[in-house]
Amino acid sequence: MFTLSNLSPNPGAKKRRKRVGRGPGSGHGKTAGRGHKGQKSRSGGTKPIWFEGGQTPIYRRIPKRGFTNPFAKVYDVVNLSQIEIKFEEGEEVSPQTLKEKGLIKGKLEGKLIKILAKGEITKALVFKGIHAFSRTAREKIEKAGGRIE
Repeated sequence: MFTLSNLSPNPGAKKRRKRVGRGPGSGHGKTAGRGHKGQKSRSGGTKPIWFEGGQTPIYRRIPKRGFTNPFAKVYDVVNLSQIEIKFEEGEEVSPQTLKEKGLIKGKLEGKLIKILAKGEITKALVFKGIHAFSRTAREKIEKAGGRIE
């Protein structure tokens, strides 16, 4: 019968820690399992993971390409199909309401919003404070009886 007095772990389940550099009797004395001399025998003697043996590293061999325009206007896009699902007839569509309904993520400051024409819209909605519309989206909104302010 098992009691607390005769419990023991399975054989081989507990392994003793290797104590290196504790004299010749331990079997891991003197060089402490590091071998003789060389970079890897010394403290701090590890190379970073990206080191390529001294050859020119990949990030310097690959040419730089392209150009990023610092003045480019980046729009957060919302499709008419998304608006059709989330909004009711006669509601106002603004950056704040789009954020509340989860169609726009993050902070609104400095964000430009554009409505695209993917999907259909059947509800007459009022769009306020939206920065841009695709031509087709504008036509679909006006056709459904909505207006853009």
